[in-house]
Amino acid sequence: LTRDFKKEFLDTHNAYRAQHGAPPLTFNTELDDAAQKWANQMLAKKKLGHSDTDDGENVFYAWSSETKTLTGKEAVDSWYSEIKDYDFKKSGHQPKTGHFTQVVWKSSTQLGVGIATDGNTVFVVGQYRPAGNITNAGYYQKNVLPKGTGNTHTHFDVLLLLLIVQR
Repeated sequence: LTRDFKKEFLDTHNAYRAQHGAPPLTFNTELDDAAQKWANQMLAKKKLGHSDTDDGENVFYAWSSETKTLTGKEAVDSWYSEIKDYDFKKSGHQPKTGHFTQVVWKSSTQLGVGIATDGNTVFVVGQYRPAGNITNAGYYQKNVLPKGTGNTHTHFDVLLLLLIVQR
């Protein structure tokens, strides 16, 4: 697990979360250790699955006949891409969107990451505390906010920033 991978993994989460009005995540070493242990186990078995953690968890798998070097952004982008299947008007658990909803789950504050590879097969585990995807009434509405919610930069802010930077 390189420092670059870890930083990119965290930064990608936080960039997506900011678009949905969710506060940034911070790393938790206990979650890092658990995520790494689970990534190692999946690689040993060559089988994708979830651990028995009470924390939130996203898992990712990639295989290539060429030597595969994964960036921290790729797994998170894959999870976030499930937004296309999420209906914000429905709110609540929806099929094929659990990775996305955990990435942006507002009340999750801590993150752990593990990656295991043999050169061709790569497993990535993200663990989240407190866990997201809680199905109690109203939890999705409070925690999975539409894009553009919260403190995202407006077009005007970006233009202003560009003007300042150019000076």
